[in-house]
Amino acid sequence: MTEARYSAVAIILHWLLAVLLIGMVFYGWYMEGLLEDAQSGGGTSLTEVQTAYNMHKTTGIIVLVLSLIRLGWRFTHPVPALPEGMKPWEKTVAHGTHMVFYAIMIGMPVGGWMASSASPFPSYLFNNPELTLPRLPVPQTEAFAGTMGSAHGAGGWVILILVGLHAAAALKHQFLNRDNLLGRMIPFLKG
Repeated sequence: MTEARYSAVAIILHWLLAVLLIGMVFYGWYMEGLLEDAQSGGGTSLTEVQTAYNMHKTTGIIVLVLSLIRLGWRFTHPVPALPEGMKPWEKTVAHGTHMVFYAIMIGMPVGGWMASSASPFPSYLFNNPELTLPRLPVPQTEAFAGTMGSAHGAGGWVILILVGLHAAAALKHQFLNRDNLLGRMIPFLKG
C-alpha cells in the first residue's frame, strides 16, 4: 500500500540530513579558511584547525550512519506515489535525483574518510584522542590524499546543486502544479 505522505521517521531523517549536508558544505569551506589562515601565520592555531577538521569528520561519520539508516528505512517502508499528472521524464528525473542523493549522502562521508585515512595526521571522533577514527585500507600517499580531498571538495558543489534542483522541483510542484508534493514531506502543509 502506498501512503499519502512519508512516515515520521523518513521525514525526520530527510530534514536532519538536509541540514547536516548543507551545513557540512559551508563548514568545510570555513575549515579551509582556518587552514589558510594558520598556514599564512594569521591568528588561527593548528590546534584550532585540527579541532575543526575532527568535528567535520565526526559529523561526516554521523551523516554516513544516518544515510545508511535512511536507505534501509526507504527499502523497508512504503513511500507515497508520485503525482499522477507527472510526465514520464519528470518521474525518471525524480527517481534519478533520489538515487544520486543516496550516492552522495553515502559517498561523500566515505570519500572524506578515505582522504583522512591517507593523511599522516590522526583523526579523532568528537576531538577525543581516545576515539581515533580507524583508517581505511587506502594508499598512504600525499597524492591519493590530495585526489580524494579534491573529489570530496567538489562533492560539496554537487550537494548544493542537487539541493537547489530538488527544492526548485518541489516548489514547482507545490505552487505551479498544485499537486501537494511538498505536503508529503512537510506534515503541516496543506495542498
